[in-house]
Formats: sequence, C-alpha cells, structure tokens
Amino acid sequence: MSNVTDEPAAPAPSRREQNKAATRQAITDAALNLLRGKGPGNFTVEDIAAAAGISRRTFFNYFSSTEAALASVTNGFLDHALRQFRLRPAEEPILESARAALMELADPMTVAPMAELFTLTQQNSSLVRSELEAWDHCTEQIIMAAKERVAKTPGAAIDELYLRALAGSVISCGKAAMDVWFAQCGADLAPASLSVLRQLLIDAIGHLGAGFDSPARPSSHTLLKDRL
Repeated sequence: MSNVTDEPAAPAPSRREQNKAATRQAITDAALNLLRGKGPGNFTVEDIAAAAGISRRTFFNYFSSTEAALASVTNGFLDHALRQFRLRPAEEPILESARAALMELADPMTVAPMAELFTLTQQNSSLVRSELEAWDHCTEQIIMAAKERVAKTPGAAIDELYLRALAGSVISCGKAAMDVWFAQCGADLAPASLSVLRQLLIDAIGHLGAGFDSPARPSSHTLLKDRL
C-alpha cells in the first residue's frame, strides 16, 4: 500500500507552458555547458543566449544574470525534492516526510547536475553566493509547503518560529551534506560517488530527526565511501 497522499493529479501543462519550460531548460543547459568548457567568469549572457539558440532579450525573460541561470540547476533539484515532499501524507512528521522525499529520488543521477555545479563553482565567490541564494529560496518553499500541510489538519495552528527554525535546519543539513561529499569525493561524478551524496543528504536529515544523538556506529555514507 502506498504511503503517499491520494491527491488529484495536476492538470497537464499547456503547450505554451511546455515551450517555456523547454526554453528555460535550454538556457540552463547552455550555461552549464559553458561553465564546463570555459570556467567561471569566462562567458557572458550573450554567449549563453547564442548557445541556447535564443536572443539576449529572451534570456532576460527567464533569468537576471549568468549566475541566476546556473543557480537554476540547484533550484531544479530542490524543486524536485519538494514535489516529493508534497506527496507525503499530511499527518506524517515533517522531518520524516523530508527524508522520505529524498529516498524517493532513488536514482543517484538525480543529484548529478547539482553535484557538478557545486564542484565547478567552489572557487568563484559570485557563483557560490548564487548557490546559497538557491538554498535560501528553498527554505521559503519548505515553509510554504509545511504551512499548506498544517492548513489541511483540522484545529492545527501554525507556529512560525517552529517552521522557520525547522526549514532552516533542513537546508543547513543539505549544505553540510554537500560540503562533506565534496571533501570526500572531490569532483568525482561517477554513480558510486553520487550515491554517497544522495545517502549523505538522507543521513543528514536523519541526524536532525534524531536530535543529533552521537552516532554509535559508522554512518551509511562512510560505508559507501569505503567502496569507492
């Protein structure tokens, strides 16, 4: 029996929405390809637009800068995880839902674009800042999703402090997982390395849910790392 909610399926996107999503993805892909080939700070909005086959004006209809286009890679992963979170049962504890949402992303390759961007931007302060802004944006999205859940529970009240502290802690755990993964695996984007990252994300939320009790045995990500 499924643990997810039985909410009605969202309506299929219109052709216009599909075209806009395709254009946005083309811009993101072009920006990431240029980052791979030229490195941070060595390409412009015009370069991205040309590589994506669009005009400069169209680029600015979607993104405000090259940094924003690249940050959309991280936003894409976080939005995917949030969609999984929203499918969890309303009565389930929020942290349990967050951990389950990450576990639903079973294919380690789902974290590949975010992981690659992280490895390519560590030496560029403006790109690192854009990455942090993407995580901060996700904090607000978590708060919104949690409020939606509370609103579905009769008699439940919204505790703003609790929700903001919880959302900030979840995001901090995600950042910590990325930092530990990079320290262990560097720029290795092989499936085994990405499995380590996925497990680190899951374990970090698990530590938060357990109140950060001292681990009595090696973490699962440590065991995974030993196999690389």
